[in-house]
Amino acid sequence: MPRMLDVSDEVRAEIGDDEADRLLAGGNAPDTYDCTSCRTPGDSLREQTSTVLFMGEETAVLAFAHARCIPSQVVPVTEEQLRGAMRSIGGDRAGDGSRLPAAPSPAARTAPAVPGDGGQAEGSQPAVLSITCGLVLVGDTPHAALVVEPTVPVGRPGSTSGEDEFLQLLLEHGFGEVKDVDRTPEPLAGWSVLMAMGQLHAVLQPGPQGGTVAWWQAHQPLQVTDTWRAAASRQSQVYMYAAPVGTIGSQPREDLLRQALDRAAGQGVLAGAVLPLAGT
Repeated sequence: MPRMLDVSDEVRAEIGDDEADRLLAGGNAPDTYDCTSCRTPGDSLREQTSTVLFMGEETAVLAFAHARCIPSQVVPVTEEQLRGAMRSIGGDRAGDGSRLPAAPSPAARTAPAVPGDGGQAEGSQPAVLSITCGLVLVGDTPHAALVVEPTVPVGRPGSTSGEDEFLQLLLEHGFGEVKDVDRTPEPLAGWSVLMAMGQLHAVLQPGPQGGTVAWWQAHQPLQVTDTWRAAASRQSQVYMYAAPVGTIGSQPREDLLRQALDRAAGQGVLAGAVLPLAGT
């Protein structure tokens, strides 16, 4: 029986037209599954379902998700993660995403990663961005937030002046200046935060040739706290704040992170936007 499957062009390109057509016709696709994003049951016969292809260097695993949670796409992951998934699947068919590993124990602060927009730091080396996940109280409501700070000054591509233009570049991308953290930033069209398998994968921006490209992408999927993920899922959005190097620093607690954000806003060096959540 045909399934209510969404197979994106990028997934089709990886698995081939024949396999994509077999999936759509009901072959090699389960009737029911555990959503690889929200981990709740799904039914491909009754609700729109996304095909999500997790790809390592040598191995690929096809999983399924509610279309409302995450669109059909290819998600790069480490080979170690996929091999672990295959071991956990055991005798089950690899196409069933219900046995893909859940996110490990959460951590509040993520590791640094390299941005995808070609921004350059001093010495013409790619800037490294430190990403902190935390809950930020706006009014009486806690919101899932990403706080971005480069580890070195960021200039324009090709610039050798050493001038830090990170804040100006963000404003040119459509981010707004945050003067008061207690006020909601403006939405930023075309940008989004990609979550899959309960982990943070990337911040996406509009691509120059259409579609989306990664502005920031984790070296490997990053852990977030259960409360952060729950807030992001409940509101279907993430607040993103960004400031130049040395502004926020490494803050071990959310109250200290909020104080650093308030200081940056008071100094006029904080940018922000509300980004929709892709996945949960």
